[in-house]
Amino acid sequence: MTPTVKSLLNWGVAQLSPVLANNAVIDTRVLLAFALGIDRGMLSARLEDDVLPQQETWFRAAIAQRVQYQPVSQIIGSREFWGRRFMVTSDVLDPRPDTETLIEEALKLGAHEKILDLGTGSGCILLTLLAEWPHAVGEAVDQSLKALEVAKANAQSLGLADRARFYQSNWFSNISGGFDLIVSNPPYITAAEMDQIAPDVRNWEPRTALTPEGDGLDAYRIIAVSALKHLSETGTLLLEIGHKQANSVLDIFHGQGFTQGQCIQDMAGKDRIMTFKGPK
Repeated sequence: MTPTVKSLLNWGVAQLSPVLANNAVIDTRVLLAFALGIDRGMLSARLEDDVLPQQETWFRAAIAQRVQYQPVSQIIGSREFWGRRFMVTSDVLDPRPDTETLIEEALKLGAHEKILDLGTGSGCILLTLLAEWPHAVGEAVDQSLKALEVAKANAQSLGLADRARFYQSNWFSNISGGFDLIVSNPPYITAAEMDQIAPDVRNWEPRTALTPEGDGLDAYRIIAVSALKHLSETGTLLLEIGHKQANSVLDIFHGQGFTQGQCIQDMAGKDRIMTFKGPK
């Protein structure tokens, strides 16, 4: 018997509910819409439609992957961020709404000409800023060659490859010159917190992009040591942080000569972004 959209939707929700109760319905709808090649909003109008065998096969396999907590973005291969679609694999962090707070703060500063993105992952931060500022150019670094391949693919798909350069680098180690905006979403989860985060993050996203181990602050210590050497006199540094880290990060950067620091909250009212200027 040929399954309908409705029957597969009900089956998918039943499979996911025991392990992902809060997200079972929305995840099932996203995966089924992707299998059918339609917008998720169209599902309700297609409930009585028959599903092709190849569509059913893909959907059932996708649900099996999600039962194992594999993120939806990895299953479908992409995630929307600031209104644009970015390729996502298990080699990069899944772009998150929290990080859009960094984009929002950067855009408030006005267009910058030269941007550096430290630990770029999918490239979502640098490439979003380049798309919003058509006269800007940027460089991005990551230790992972696989992550850099994802970022390069995203630059190509967004038509930004001619304004973005990507380098394998341990933070500033392979970077020269100055920038008027430096941005980063570094690993900041503590080793203790890693055992408490959701399995679809802990088991499927690259650990080195999530945590530096220890107290979660090592990346900020490294960035703080070299940032002033690469920041223009009127430049700005924007960093994503863990919601309990503002005071610690402020102390780290003050200790390296930064005299101005401000903490910005995300939409949930949690500390999320630190902005710094050089000494005045």
